Amino acid sequence: MRPLFVVLDGADGCGKSTQARMLSEHLQAARGVAPVHVREPGSTVLGERLRAILFDRSLELGPEVELLLFAAARAQLLRELVQPALASGRDVVCERFHPSTFAYQSVAGGMDPERVMQLLLQHANTPEPDVMVVLDVPLQVALQRRGAASDRIEAKGDAFHAKVIEGYRVWAQRHARTRLVDATSSPEIVHAAVWKAVSDAR
Repeated sequence: MRPLFVVLDGADGCGKSTQARMLSEHLQAARGVAPVHVREPGSTVLGERLRAILFDRSLELGPEVELLLFAAARAQLLRELVQPALASGRDVVCERFHPSTFAYQSVAGGMDPERVMQLLLQHANTPEPDVMVVLDVPLQVALQRRGAASDRIEAKGDAFHAKVIEGYRVWAQRHARTRLVDATSSPEIVHAAVWKAVSDAR
């Protein structure tokens, strides 16, 4: 079977890292080869440096600057890690992608969604994910799981993060390759729903 590029996305506290680990383990068992598990921003040298800037609580960055930095990190990730992995026959599991940018910088940040998507599609969209799974949780569940804000974006306040969650739901309605999964249940139940979404994309 061809390798899959799978994105797991959702608000802070939705369980992305747990589900990415569980999915990676399941894919390895099913395929016999470990997938490449990446996060963004991050996983490349450039991405990790941009991540440090984006999350630095001593900096004040507008959504336009955030957009450009996230797009740069994503473009580097795709070129340096995702493309070679898929070309070699390995699946890729990526934490965060375009749904995050739409939810955080567009819906919650106030940027025009058409301008945001135009930039992303032009500069950070090759290869495209086969499926994007959005882990959906209510705000209070996300906040409880996340705990105290640990970075600049987490510290933007409850009203901001409520808009982020709504942004993910809007994204899921608009984009055919996205599956919205209720992530309020146990990790095992959520994983079963994630695995179904991934299996359907094969």
